[in-house]
Order: sequence, then C-alpha cells, then structure tokens
Amino acid sequence: MTEKLIAIVPAAGIGKRASRHDGDVPKQYRPLRGEPVLRLAVQALLADPRVAEVRVAVAPADCWAADALAGLPRVVCRPCGGAERADTVANALDDACEQAGLAERDWVLVHDAARPGLPALALSRLIDACLTDAVGGLLALPAADTVKQGRDRVACTLPREEIWLAQTPQMFRAGLLRAALAQARAQGRVVTDEASAMEMMGHAPMLVRGSPRNAKLTWSEDFDWMENWG
Repeated sequence: MTEKLIAIVPAAGIGKRASRHDGDVPKQYRPLRGEPVLRLAVQALLADPRVAEVRVAVAPADCWAADALAGLPRVVCRPCGGAERADTVANALDDACEQAGLAERDWVLVHDAARPGLPALALSRLIDACLTDAVGGLLALPAADTVKQGRDRVACTLPREEIWLAQTPQMFRAGLLRAALAQARAQGRVVTDEASAMEMMGHAPMLVRGSPRNAKLTWSEDFDWMENWG
C-alpha cells in the first residue's frame, strides 16, 4: 500500500433527534457503555493499523471533543465543521490537504460519529475491497424487509433484491471526493452521504457488505438497545 489512508469523522452536528430534552449534549458525546459515542466510533477506526490518522471535524465552538478523545493515538481534532454534513466533510478534506499533506490519490474513509459499533472485520473488508478498485465504495446492508415507497399511503413496492441500506465508512480517493463534493455544492444539490456525491459525478461506488452492529444512533431509544447489545 503506497498511498496514505486517513479517516475523517464529521462530528459537528447536534443530533436533535436523539435528544431527550433541551440542553442535552450532542449525541456523539452522550455516554454508551461508559464511553462517549464519538470515542467508540474513533476507536473502531483505529482498530485497523492501515488507518494512518483519524481526523475528527467538530464545530468551531465545540467544548466536548478534547475530553472525549483524550489519550487516543493517531487522532487529530480540527474545528472545521460546517453547516451540513457535506460541508464538514469538504472542510475536513481541505484541512487535511493543507495541514497533513493529503494527496489526491490518497484514500479517505468517512465514518459517522454516531456509528460506534463498527466491527473490525467489516472495516477490514471495506479497505481490502476498495484498495483494488478504481472508484471506492461503502459498507451497506441488503434490505431484509419488504420496502414500500410513498408518503401517507403506499405508492409502490420496491424490489427488495435491489435495495441496500447505506452505512459508513465510505472510502474514496481524496481528489475524487473533493471534486464530487465541490460539484454538488456548486449545483445546489443535497448530499446525504459521500457515495451520493460520487454518483452525481457518474461514478458507481462498490457495495461492500456491512454489519447490523454498525447501526447508526438516530433516536434517543437507540441508545437503550445498543447499550444492551452484546
């Protein structure tokens, strides 16, 4: 492996849907099994020695990250968070290029701060697959349930065999990802994950099987079941 591999964790959001009441700390700093969620997510990335560095992008006024990440090796916390997730990732990429010499052909893993259960085998599987691919890819799970499309009423049933539920990390070349995010921003298009930005540029990211343990903490009750999972 000649190119560098770094990870970016966008952690500038406040996670309103996971709040129990006003005044809660952002969900990435809430405790889970005695540790901040963010710390667990970062530790999961550090489990693979090929990840040279984990760069955590937080809001400029963040006052929790330093304590949450204290003592972790190969971790850099940068106050470059933006208004939306895509802005934070783009800012973190720019920052890594300027501050850490990230090159266009280097690889970048982007991982949600609210996915603390990433298994080491799933991470390794993604890295192994992407290093030999021209585009890169993402962890995802095939849909297990029947999928309906609609709002208040069903409009149609989608073929389950063609539905995947996207997870993170998502792994792409730094230069390609920067260009994809910049194009989406210039066109005013909504980007909910890095793969969608790549798709807008005409690329077809690889789907690599993820894990149910790599679920995202979205609602307050999610903490309850993940607290008791294994």
